[in-house]
Parts: sequence; C-alpha cells; structure tokens
Amino acid sequence: MKDVKLGENYALIINSNAGLWGYNLGDTIKFVSLNPYRIVVTGRTKHFISAFGEHVIGEEVEQAMLEALVKHPAKVTEFTVAPMVQQGEGKSYHEWFIEFEESPSDLNLFAEALNDALREKNVYYDDLMKGNILLPLKISKLCKNGFIEYMKGEGKLGGQNKVPRLSNDRKLAEGLVPYLQPE
Repeated sequence: MKDVKLGENYALIINSNAGLWGYNLGDTIKFVSLNPYRIVVTGRTKHFISAFGEHVIGEEVEQAMLEALVKHPAKVTEFTVAPMVQQGEGKSYHEWFIEFEESPSDLNLFAEALNDALREKNVYYDDLMKGNILLPLKISKLCKNGFIEYMKGEGKLGGQNKVPRLSNDRKLAEGLVPYLQPE
C-alpha cells in the first residue's frame, strides 16, 4: 500500500491472503485518506468511453453534469453518454441522452457548459477537441419516463438495476431512440 496515491482511480480486486485467487469486483475506487485508509467508490470498470482514446469515466461525466447544472439550473431525472462514431466526412462526438424533469432555459448554453466542464476534467477529451477530432457533445432529450420504459423493455426495472452512465458502444443509445423527445 506504500505506492497508493490520493485522488487516483484504482480497480478494486479482492484476493485471498495467500494470493491464490483474486476477484475483480468491477468497481473503481479512490483513496481519500491514507491514515487511516479510506476510500470512495468512483464508478465501474466497464463504464467508460474510449472510442477515440479519451478514457472518459463515470466520475468525470457526473461531475461535469453537476457543474453545468450550477451554471444553468435544471432538474435531471437520468442520463447516459455514448460515442457517436461518424464514418467518412462527418465528425464524431459524444451523445448525451438526458431526461429532464425541468429543462435548462437554454439547452445550447447548457450543452456548452457541460462540454467545457468535461474538457476541464479529462485532458484526453480536451486534446481531441483542440485537435478538431471530436465535435462538442450533443444532447438528445428523452421523453418523461423514457429511461424507465427502456429498462422495463430490457427486463431490468428495479432497484438492483441502474442505467449505466457511460457505454463505449451504441447498444444502449440505440435502445433509447424510441424514447427521444420530438424536436
């Protein structure tokens, strides 16, 4: 434990005291104190986006959302993020599927604040934006109860099932398309 650093994310793996077996719990943790040792769970190892090398994690999108909500008040019921990989001439971007209880007064300014906050949190995402490889994020608004209906359709409605904050593919995003709010 001498090499542990405060504020750095680690995967949580439990093993026997003899080291004969190990089990990856799938959680990511961060040490907030070294004496005594204290940790906080920061996300899941399988919930990330790195379609373009950006290595975005759940903690970063959640903090970016909170910062954007401070600047542009709204009430978010649920959200998830997926990469949109464009073939050919189109530029790729991150698509945020958000169900609002109360929308921000200006969705474009909210999206800009969200994108700026994520750029501050993730240097790789920022580099892709600076390099003109990624477009700024886009928000797709979901209808009321869109996430609930999606989870119900997947047979995963209930307290033990949560909508992943991030996915590195479009499976969840494509499942949400029927619940998009008409423009």
